[in-house]
Amino acid sequence: MEKKITVIGGGLAGCEAAWSAAQAGAQVTLIEMKPLKFSPAHKYGGFAELVCSNSLKASRVNSAAGLLKEEMRRLGSVTVPCAEENAVAAGGALAVDREKFSDSVTKKIRSHPNITVKNEICQEIPEGCCIIASGPLTEGRLAESIGRLCGNRLSFFDAAAPIVTFDSVNMDKAFFAARYGRGGDDYINCPFTKEEYLAFHSELVNAQSAPVHDFDRPENSRDDFTVYEGCMPIEVLAKRGEDAARYGAMKPVGLTDSRTGIKPYAVVQLRRENAEGTLFNLVGFQTNLKFPEQKRVFSMIPGLENAEFVRYGVMHRNSFIDSPRLLNGDFSMRNSPEIFFAGQITGVEGYMESAASGILAGINAVRRLDGKAPLILPRETMTGALSRYISDETVENFQPMGANMGILPDIGVRIKDKQERYQAVADRALAAFEEYMEGISDER
Repeated sequence: MEKKITVIGGGLAGCEAAWSAAQAGAQVTLIEMKPLKFSPAHKYGGFAELVCSNSLKASRVNSAAGLLKEEMRRLGSVTVPCAEENAVAAGGALAVDREKFSDSVTKKIRSHPNITVKNEICQEIPEGCCIIASGPLTEGRLAESIGRLCGNRLSFFDAAAPIVTFDSVNMDKAFFAARYGRGGDDYINCPFTKEEYLAFHSELVNAQSAPVHDFDRPENSRDDFTVYEGCMPIEVLAKRGEDAARYGAMKPVGLTDSRTGIKPYAVVQLRRENAEGTLFNLVGFQTNLKFPEQKRVFSMIPGLENAEFVRYGVMHRNSFIDSPRLLNGDFSMRNSPEIFFAGQITGVEGYMESAASGILAGINAVRRLDGKAPLILPRETMTGALSRYISDETVENFQPMGANMGILPDIGVRIKDKQERYQAVADRALAAFEEYMEGISDER
């Protein structure tokens, strides 16, 4: 029986989904609206257009980005070799000539005998097995259709606080406690003296904000878009007065440092981001500050002077579904298993993260049609960790996440040197990857 799959979207995720499904023997129809219509962020007519930076991040395998790309290469990625063929000098990073990279991916997709490209505006989710990779600027009737499919668990504006690794928090200055003693170690508290708070406040209100594009402004959204208008940037709140943040996100009420018996003048709370407690987010610190400014200013928070930020705060237009409530680890929908999602709309963040999700969605769509068990890589791998993050029902207040070492399980061995530790993590990941794939290859 002929296996037919429709892929919506010709970005990195859609191209990888179409390629991996076609390579597995499916007949793929790839629907892409360009050049009939361009989103506000897209300008080039080719597939896999890079709309922001031309960097695909670090190449070395003992980095989160490098490990992810190596796993993608072993899964048969189309974008990784195209990127390497069109690389430009960028030190230890893999950066590309945007147009040549796009042209290279486009040529491979259009020349694949199992892929048919349709340039049309998709307005409804098609019948049959389908992979939705329509991107973070999905709008119009397609967005409405996705919203209905997802029970309105579709966000159109991303307001997220920074996330740091637990290992990088200085617990000599911070302490575990919940307000009024309600809870155990769910929160880390970073206490300020008055002098520390005033110095922090001064830098916060004078820090540089990132530019806001017209299409990023929530007021430009359609009336039925969900906009988190209550998530005020911490720097905007701080500009309302010296004590505004101290009576808002940084209120110290109900907290006492049990080690000193002192009630802080102000406090920043960090809340668990995952069940393992390896990642914590800065509660109430949604921000539109430039990334270097976030690193500089937020490192003034007591206990975060050497913090490792695995994600900076963002406030921009970003369509993504509430994946932990909607998706399985193979990127299929729990209630409609013939429908898969891929790319930023799933809550993975970054070029290669989006592409990796496309590979998994494409492979798993074919496996579902073949009646095979899904391919879900071990949690020790970067790809497996990302797929688990987007499908983890214990994650509350779901926000997009990129590849980072903090989402991988602890290796159980204390290695002080950071690069040696990351190398050990990468070695474990690739060993787990190969062992799993050998098991998959034994299927009949």
